Amino acid sequence: MNNMELARFNMVEQQIRPWDVLDGRVLDLLKKLRRERFVPADKQALAFMDMEIPLGHGVTMWQPKLEARAAQDLRLRSSDRVLEIGTGSGYLTALLASLANHVTSVEIDAELSANAARTLAAHHVENVKLEVGDAANGWSGSYDAIVLTGSVPVLPEAFQNALNIGGRLFAIVGDAPLMQAKLITCVGPGVYESATLFETCVAPLQNAVQPERFAF
Repeated sequence: MNNMELARFNMVEQQIRPWDVLDGRVLDLLKKLRRERFVPADKQALAFMDMEIPLGHGVTMWQPKLEARAAQDLRLRSSDRVLEIGTGSGYLTALLASLANHVTSVEIDAELSANAARTLAAHHVENVKLEVGDAANGWSGSYDAIVLTGSVPVLPEAFQNALNIGGRLFAIVGDAPLMQAKLITCVGPGVYESATLFETCVAPLQNAVQPERFAF
């Protein structure tokens, strides 16, 4: 096992499994999908570390364990249509696309979207549609699963309203330093169940809706 493969193995065994990622499909993908090819060339040494990786443009790539939890907790099926808000490097996009039928991924920065498109094409990920736009307040269409890759202080209703019956929404909600990863499930027309999965802290979604705050 060379150094790169050893680092990948250690990422899965020491970071991801201890975070209760036990879905064999997800674990197999993490071993196969070359995460180091989705990070900037000068950051490849960081590809398997338990940290966010700067992508430029004020955007960071999630920790591996957070990507893995999102991919697992969305409980994706091969028939699902997924919406991802924030394409970033395209790595989570590729994970989602490998588990679902189709992924629409929206990125506000055109250069990041173009970079992700090239990387996804190099990995022959074809069931993805990349869009450039501001999706902080929602995006058109209805979906079986939605994931926001930036945190939001409050979650716009537009996202849960875009869920099909049985659809799941993964979002990190709150303000630094304490945020909660939430899974919201549409259990009937206009009826939703919300579960808090864990506490974390990630960079905010650009142009995220802000709550009214009292000024003293």
